Amino acid sequence: MAKAVFTTKVNPAYDDLPEQRYHFPKTYLRAVEAALGDWIVYYEPRRSTAHLSSSGGRLSYFATARLASIEEDPRLAGHYYGYVKDYLEFDTPVPFREGSFYYERNLRKADGTPNKGRFGRAVRTIRDAEYHLILHAGFHDFAETRWRMMERDPVETERRIVEQISRRPFRDRVFSTAVRTAYENTCAVTGLRIINGGGRPEVQAAHIKPVSESGPDSMRNGLALCGTAHWMFDRGLISITDDYTLLLREGAIPGHFLRIINEDRRLKVPDMSSHRPHPSFLEYHREQVFRIHA
Repeated sequence: MAKAVFTTKVNPAYDDLPEQRYHFPKTYLRAVEAALGDWIVYYEPRRSTAHLSSSGGRLSYFATARLASIEEDPRLAGHYYGYVKDYLEFDTPVPFREGSFYYERNLRKADGTPNKGRFGRAVRTIRDAEYHLILHAGFHDFAETRWRMMERDPVETERRIVEQISRRPFRDRVFSTAVRTAYENTCAVTGLRIINGGGRPEVQAAHIKPVSESGPDSMRNGLALCGTAHWMFDRGLISITDDYTLLLREGAIPGHFLRIINEDRRLKVPDMSSHRPHPSFLEYHREQVFRIHA
């Protein structure tokens, strides 16, 4: 097994949904197979689409996941899907370099400039130490120790990192912080922003597709909701269309709550499109949670 970097654009030309799958041509099959069962990191390039003149990408690593399986694309010859588990976004996207330091050593030429040929590969194998440093830069819990990781026992380092990023308390904390920050601690259904006496926000981070149904810990699978809205959403009394119109279970929602729902009956979403709910997760909720309780 070997760790790898998977490159995916803001608006990918391939059928990528990083939280669940990575779509790639046969050119990269050997490199992807080498990472099977191991951990990968996702990288977002400058180009936001397949068009050569596009821009807007963050040039950063933004998430990690474990490559669980590889399957041939039944509809497109010569293409494959890599299916992932344990997807988790970083607290902070990690730029591919900081000053003269490159997280991937092979991306740096001898003269210090980026190796464009290496950058051009959508799937790149990386060393364990490089993966560890990226994680330590991406997660606040690891930040203080990241520059010491190269000196530690690599086997012990691997064990500790995998244990931590796989544990539910750690994942819940990262997911909750990311979602509440993206929504500015404001309920997306009511527009309420309540901070308690201890200075903590009352808003909760909710999964659109539940973790129990393999829903990922992704901002695109998350909503910031007040306690009551969270309860109603989980029980299928509230759902959301792809254009963020609220769907309300007729006759099941108390009048006093209807009065505090956003006046336009639309979900309040983050300014950044990459932080907004993804249609695939919204569809799951409508079909499997909202409709099932009809």
